[in-house]
Amino acid sequence: MSYLQLKTKQREIRGGFNESLGLRVHRALSWLNRSEQSENDVDSQFIFLWISFNAAYSQDIDASRLTETQSFQLFVQKLCELDQQEQIHHLLWNEFSSSIRLLIDNQYVFQAYWEHHNGKISEQEYKDRFTRSKIRANQALGQGNSPALLTVILSRLYTLRNQIIHGGATWQSSANRDQLRDAVNFLSKLMPILINIMMDNPNTLWGEASYPLIKQ
Repeated sequence: MSYLQLKTKQREIRGGFNESLGLRVHRALSWLNRSEQSENDVDSQFIFLWISFNAAYSQDIDASRLTETQSFQLFVQKLCELDQQEQIHHLLWNEFSSSIRLLIDNQYVFQAYWEHHNGKISEQEYKDRFTRSKIRANQALGQGNSPALLTVILSRLYTLRNQIIHGGATWQSSANRDQLRDAVNFLSKLMPILINIMMDNPNTLWGEASYPLIKQ
């Protein structure tokens, strides 16, 4: 579904949303819209799509309790359980299975590679982590485990997000074009599905939105 289709649906049913869900959906749609207006700039598209994702799941993460990956995992698990039409499953196994395998094998979107490169961990530790991560991902692939696989993908894309947001990449750099194009192609299909699932399940406990709207 495109932004316009989702926005039309949102206008028709938003009266049934609680304040937090309404705010999440409204914000996520606004950034999805912006990403669709930046189709000739994949760097900007990726940033806007990631903000849209953050707006949708927007949880205050208590670092003592949950890592970013664990937070993704809980959100993704809920979405996959609610996905009655199995749109996420179709996206993972039919549309993007080849790209996902390439992403899983790409060391440049694996955080431990950069920790090793920056001297924080040994090469052996990086290799061990990478091997374990690929094993988990391939097990998810072999078992058709959509929540586990989607969590791995989002963790990889989170590394790419960090590179860009924290100034670790050059705009329109040739060094990261392949992973950015794959990330944009994937997120541009995933985000409409996630937003649509949330709108179809307004009575599910999505939690309070971060940075609630303060009325002046």
